[in-house]
This record gives sequence, C-alpha cells and structure tokens, in this order.
Amino acid sequence: MTDAVLQRFYCVIPAGGTGTRLWPLSRASAPKFLHDLTGSGSTLIRATYDRLAELADHRVMVVTGNAHRDAVLEQLPELDDNCLVLESEPKDSGAAIGLAAAILYHRDPESIMGSFAADQVIGPVQVFQDTVKEAVHAAATGKIVTIGITPTYPSTGFGYIRQGEELGIGNAPHAKNVAEFVEKPSEDVAKKYVESGEYLWNAGMFVAPTKLMLEHLEQNEPELYAGLIEIAEAWDTPQRDETTARIWPTLKKIAIDYAVAEPAAAAGDVAVVPGHFTWDDVGDFAAIGRLNPAAELGGLTVLGDKARVYADQASGVVVSDTHRVIALIGIDDVVIVDTPDALLVTTKEHSQSVKKAVEALKAQGDTDVL
Repeated sequence: MTDAVLQRFYCVIPAGGTGTRLWPLSRASAPKFLHDLTGSGSTLIRATYDRLAELADHRVMVVTGNAHRDAVLEQLPELDDNCLVLESEPKDSGAAIGLAAAILYHRDPESIMGSFAADQVIGPVQVFQDTVKEAVHAAATGKIVTIGITPTYPSTGFGYIRQGEELGIGNAPHAKNVAEFVEKPSEDVAKKYVESGEYLWNAGMFVAPTKLMLEHLEQNEPELYAGLIEIAEAWDTPQRDETTARIWPTLKKIAIDYAVAEPAAAAGDVAVVPGHFTWDDVGDFAAIGRLNPAAELGGLTVLGDKARVYADQASGVVVSDTHRVIALIGIDDVVIVDTPDALLVTTKEHSQSVKKAVEALKAQGDTDVL
C-alpha cells in the first residue's frame, strides 16, 4: 500500500451498547467492551485499539458515552483528547459514526475512515490488517467498503451481504460490488446462503472516504446530516460544548446501515472485501465459552480473578465477581454469572434469552442492577 493512501486513513471505534445478553456482567455503567471476556489479559476495547493503531499510525478516534469517558481513558491512556468523541445520550450508529466522519472530514477533506466496533474478537491480527488494507484501497477508488466475514455456520443472528461482481482493483484484488444487504434470516434460509458461497456475514465494519459517507448521509437523512455538520464545524472551537448540547439531543436515532450503507448499495456505491479471519461479536455467554482460552477443565470455562469454583461432572461457563464459592455437581452446559448484587443461572442453549430478563427487570423498575 502506498504511503499516500495510508496517510489518509483514520480508524473510528464506536464503543456503545450495554451488551444486555451478557448481563449481569455487562451493564450500562460497565458495558462489555470494558471487560476482558477472552482471558487474554486485554479488554475488548484495548484489543480493538491495538489491532488498529498500527494500521492507522495511531490515528484512532473513539466514540463513546460521557459515562464511559474515565474508564475508556484508563484503558487507552495514549488516546488524545481530540480523538475522544463523547455522546451525552445514545443516538445509534448513524449519529455516532456520522459525527466521527464529519469531524474527520472537517479536519482533512481527503480522509478515509474505517469504523470498527469496540466489542469484537478477531484473529489472526495480520490477516485482519491485510483485509483492512484492501478495503482502504477499494475505498480510495470512491466506494463505501464493508468487510464481510466468511460464514462458518448458518447463523440466524447476523445480517448477510450478497456479493456481486469483482471490481478489478489492483491493490484490492478480492473487492466485489455489494449486490444487496439482507436481514437476519431463518435457519433454512441461512443454510442456503452459506451453501451458495455468495453470502458473507455483515460485521458492521465500514471503510470509506468521509466525503462519500457524508454525501450519502445528506441524500438520505438531510436533517441528521445538517446537525452533525454544525457540531463538527464547532468541534475544534470553544463553541463545541454549547453547540453539541443544543443539537445532539434533537438528532434522529438510526443505524448507519439504514442511513448510509443500504441506500448507497442500491446506488452501486458499496463494495465488499471478504475477511478470512475469525470474528465473534461476543453476543452471549455461549460465545465466552467458545472463545475463551482459559482452562476448560472438563468442559468448564471459569472467568474472574476472584473465582472459587468446585466442579464434579459439570460443564459450561462460570463468571464470578465475588469471593463466594460456587459448587457445580452433575450439571451440563450451565451458565452462572455471580456478581455482588445479581446472580444469573441459565444454560448455553438459552443464553440468547438473557436480554428478555433485562427487559423485564427494566419494566418492573429494577434499574439499579442494570
């Protein structure tokens, strides 16, 4: 990759969401990206930053909530203040990624941005970085580029990308047009997608010239675009706080997929580069068991510095944030999450249903544990 293209590349890490399927470990005050969920010694956001910093020569911006400012800076002490974008309230990825694009464009109209969520587990890093380099090259030709993950099983939990024809870009030989984005399918449909070889998982990774991102945002969501541009123009001035406080609460909540990616794909402006690396969004406790290199003693994954676990003919996942002894006897595929003020007991099979418990607790007013 030429230096000229690399020097235009900036990485953005949207760090939002509470990871409700990982409750009570992940909460509004301490969402999943702030945790080490893989036993690697790095939190998810730290590992994400480390993957990207080398690629972008440390031109990395983090977008997160005001409430997480101190925790993010503690985990990323090298992050410069002008590379931390704080949201007073969550507005979904359209506003978060759109504001990052607008700020970067205002600072450098030739900038190419890459957006990579803070809560994903990826490997090998070198394969990921090579894929991103291809995506940057494809983006430099005037495309919004998504990185699609080669599916390893017929998942019903992810959206899919249908690949079109190859684009013939020299430094991005695997880049293809996106024929369409499709929503999360049924199991039968997902099997057909995987068997066809035409579909990739949509991991929500985008690489694009900021100018092109903003052009599509203006076409599809003109009010959102206008608000973000006004904030971006004030961002590096003393008017930042006043302007943001006035405009941010009025902005529309919409995902970047709907605000930019899908309309841009319909206009023929979106490409995809397949990623042949492992990828997991750590969506539930079954994923922690799948990913964790911690000792799987007899099929039991244990996380937590304080964990005191006795197991006899037991398998599953135990996450402990207390000194309480947990004894498991004759039980398979259990999930136990023990925190000082909340205890979760379920199974791997039902781990996707944890979100329902969070919604029910919220509805009945038990927000102190959320």
